[in-house]
Amino acid sequence: MHATIARELSPPADPALIDAYSEAVSGAVAAAHPAVVHIEVRGRQAPASPAPADAPGGSGSGFFISPDGYLLTNSHVVHGARELRVFLADGRKLDATLIGDDPDSDLAVLRVSADELAHLSLADSDAVRPGQIAIAIGSPMGFQQTVTAGIVSGLGRSLRGASGRLIDNVIQTDAALNPGNSGGPLVNTRGAVIGVNTAIIRPAQGICFAIASNTARWVAAWLIKDGRIRRSFIGVAGQTVPLLRKVMRYHRLVQETGVLVAGVERLSPADRAGLVEGDIVLALDGMPTPAVDALHKQLTGDRIGERAIVTFLRGPELRRHAIIPLEMPGRD
Repeated sequence: MHATIARELSPPADPALIDAYSEAVSGAVAAAHPAVVHIEVRGRQAPASPAPADAPGGSGSGFFISPDGYLLTNSHVVHGARELRVFLADGRKLDATLIGDDPDSDLAVLRVSADELAHLSLADSDAVRPGQIAIAIGSPMGFQQTVTAGIVSGLGRSLRGASGRLIDNVIQTDAALNPGNSGGPLVNTRGAVIGVNTAIIRPAQGICFAIASNTARWVAAWLIKDGRIRRSFIGVAGQTVPLLRKVMRYHRLVQETGVLVAGVERLSPADRAGLVEGDIVLALDGMPTPAVDALHKQLTGDRIGERAIVTFLRGPELRRHAIIPLEMPGRD
């Protein structure tokens, strides 16, 4: 009788399903791991306190995206580094050069002097679906070529980067990430990259994030071409605020919030356009700006030097002024 109960409480395992899952994961790892590297940072320079050249600066992960030595990682892994070294899966140690760094997207491109390197392709992250297998490869806590597997838990998340800007279209996964995984690839069962592992939420478990591969492809192309991503700015410090109902009704406004101008940089485009503290920005060239992040999204590189119309409230009065965004200075 006890044997009968035990059989009823223990549903039979399906070896075929287990083997299929294992084969999918191990096959993807076999295809991807030769292109994954461990990155060692030396002599990271703080803005006000230069570090000695041999000072430790941390470590992270990365992966090659071309056979001639270009590799992707996170900006926060390499930002401010004086010396970079990568450890390849085949045991080689190579010095790396920083090609471009974009804190706003938390992505960076490095290059090593080598040819015919194993490299990964970037999948179309728009085709990723919740529930599909996601596999992370990297060097958590210095343990190189560590593999964790899970699923895509969510899509379209937003994550605030070190620069303060939102990173959009972030992939959420429960594939375990730890310090040192940053910059490594999140791959699908074909070994193609669907995201660049970038963040975890402490003390939560199973909530990890990766920058979508389509974002990474766009940023990497510009970093390789120009060494940076060009963005525009108008020179205001702002915060999202609700609009007064009577003002909304009077001006027939659909949006319920705007960007309160909390400060204006002297001689900035906003200063020249006549914006002052207390104004509430509603739109740029007719595109609503219901929040600070919405305004940031519109300040792209193609707006640099181009005349635009900023719509704003000054008290109950609706105004429209011409403004010419300038290029945002590079970040040190």
